[in-house]
Amino acid sequence: MTELTVKESVQESASTRLRRWLLSPAGITIILSIAAAIYATVDGGPFILVNTIVTGGMWALLSMGLSLVFGVMNIPNFAHGEFFVAGSFTAYFVFNPIRHYLAENPNALLSALAPFVAIIAASIVGLILGLVLEIVVFRQLRKRSREQWIMNSFLLTVGVSVVLINGAQLIWGADFKGIPGYFNFPPMNLFGANVAVDRIVAFAIAVVTLIAFWYFMRRTQTGRAIRAVAQDETGAKMVGIDLNRILMLTMALSAGLAAMAGASLLFMFPAYPSAGLGPLYVAWYVVILVGLGNVSAAVVGGFMVALLQNLTSFYVGPGWVDVIPTAIIIVILIFIPSGLFGSEVKGIQEQ
Repeated sequence: MTELTVKESVQESASTRLRRWLLSPAGITIILSIAAAIYATVDGGPFILVNTIVTGGMWALLSMGLSLVFGVMNIPNFAHGEFFVAGSFTAYFVFNPIRHYLAENPNALLSALAPFVAIIAASIVGLILGLVLEIVVFRQLRKRSREQWIMNSFLLTVGVSVVLINGAQLIWGADFKGIPGYFNFPPMNLFGANVAVDRIVAFAIAVVTLIAFWYFMRRTQTGRAIRAVAQDETGAKMVGIDLNRILMLTMALSAGLAAMAGASLLFMFPAYPSAGLGPLYVAWYVVILVGLGNVSAAVVGGFMVALLQNLTSFYVGPGWVDVIPTAIIIVILIFIPSGLFGSEVKGIQEQ
């Protein structure tokens, strides 16, 4: 076979793969989403697109953590929203005293650093909460039985969620604890829309975190170990991977990402005990839409669901924001049970 023939064969193969992807449910959905975003921007102004980008980044963080735990640990974590709330509460209790101090003692440097201190503190609390939950709850369940693991772990996370919600209410009450914004800067004009600096910073945090997470999972030995456990837990143990360490890290990363999202969006979603239920539903919309355990696709799905929410709110009404995504999820479960991009959960993968 000549060199030219080989090149033609490779090109044909690449074009065939591209054509197959464009005609797949994932390809069609992405193309339709891009078209819908362009139309909405032209028809309703740039705010829809800007809001989709900002909230989509945070939904991506939240969904990525949920998908990671499902893909690696086979846990449908219905306490994931409480990690979001833990981040919100932590950011509030760290930032609010600083905000009051700055009102009486203006300091440009502290004013610029305080939001990041609050968000980092929230992420650390999320990491610790994830570690504790894995060691105290899930490890103990694994020691006793692995039978009907998904159902048992699901019921366990529901119980944990109830305990955390009621515990938060007993400690802090049911009052909303929010802030008007992290930064006292005037809005910036982006593509003709005035966008609050808080939203821009939230998106920047999401982008940096997503890139760092991708590098960690793809380029580090620990990240590759997590992926190995997700693909074949028994095989990973045979080659010397410390399973307990990987599972602890997985739960901690998941909780840390959710807490970061909660802290970054405190100006939009104030902290109160059951505040995590809405974000939890959104995360499950994303995970089911793209495929259970498919971490990479969850990033794309976060922006797709954010776009769907904004289009629904603008064209149909805010009261339908949860109704339409739920209806779409039902349709997907009926016709494409493995999701648009395919499931990566052990035992659920499409053959």
